[in-house]
Amino acid sequence: MTTHADDRDYWLQTMQRIAKPVLEALSQRKLKERMPVEAKLDDRELYTYLEAYGRLLAGIAPWLEHGPTTGAEGELRGEYVRLAQLAMDAATDPQSPDRMNFSEGYQPIVDAAFLAHAILRATTALWSELDDRVKANVKEALRATRSRKPWFNNWLLFAAMIEAALCVIGDDTWDPMRIDYALKQHEQWYLGDGMYGDGPHYHADYYNSFVIQPMLLDLLEAVGDRYPEWAGLRERVHGRAVRYAAVQERSISPEGTFPVVGRSLAYRFGAFQLLAQMALCEQLPDDVTPAQVRCALTAVMRRMIEAPGTFDAGGWLTIGFCGHQPEIGEPYISTGSLYLCATVFLPLGLSADCPFWQNEAADWTSRKAWSGGYTPADHALE
Repeated sequence: MTTHADDRDYWLQTMQRIAKPVLEALSQRKLKERMPVEAKLDDRELYTYLEAYGRLLAGIAPWLEHGPTTGAEGELRGEYVRLAQLAMDAATDPQSPDRMNFSEGYQPIVDAAFLAHAILRATTALWSELDDRVKANVKEALRATRSRKPWFNNWLLFAAMIEAALCVIGDDTWDPMRIDYALKQHEQWYLGDGMYGDGPHYHADYYNSFVIQPMLLDLLEAVGDRYPEWAGLRERVHGRAVRYAAVQERSISPEGTFPVVGRSLAYRFGAFQLLAQMALCEQLPDDVTPAQVRCALTAVMRRMIEAPGTFDAGGWLTIGFCGHQPEIGEPYISTGSLYLCATVFLPLGLSADCPFWQNEAADWTSRKAWSGGYTPADHALE
């Protein structure tokens, strides 16, 4: 196994490889000019650019907010904060050639929500440090999504995330009803043992990690104190997230693979956003150590990112699960969609001195079990 120092360096290198083409192009107002659009439908240019920016930022926001300020990594972080802020201006300025679509079609509510999630995760770097002109444009862009009616499934959380961000950034027009509806409806959709339905029905996919549980956690973190009934959900939602993190950790095979099940598999290791978030929050299950999560996620990352064809000749992600597999992309998938994979990088927001990064390499549960090692019994939450 690699050392802990090697792992963080590898994560940073991989993050840069994914993020740099998007942020550099958008900061120069040339994203639409440079980014290719691989898709099955010819309408995706309306949406793909906001997908790329919002999803990417949602994953790297904790590092932008809490990463080091000194040394080589501090210098790198400072440069990426600068690029992200210039990109925020380019994405929301009505005069920008890269001004993104926040109001046409249904899709903008999805990726404005990921952008809102990024703002909640990095309120200083991605909001407080912006100048007033950019702040006004960001508010206007987020408000523009209100003409979209979300579908009766995980999309309710997209509307809620946008309103939560508006609340946190001081927009008096924020609508608590959209948040209340999403929270209470997901309580109705809870199925047991740490799993929510995606709407009224169970779906065998990774949407509990792509969207549902990370957004529920951060909604309650951001605005949970606004109403007693919201605050009353925190303990239950947190307990379910801990259980689902345990399931996710156990789903990673000794070889760093995981089940090829459900839709949106082109999001690659974004499937482990919830596990990464619980590591970031230092709230992993009792029998799961930070080091074993680091090693498991690093193994997954290596298996996927190093597969031939993952990037095109220009350094942009291609549609696929392990390499270039365009057949795996649903009609709503395009190049920008793929940047949801960046949500695996949430633990980069932890200090390099914390146990996640400092503890010696450790086997994860499946690796221990399949080698005859110590394997704690697994138990349902309820």
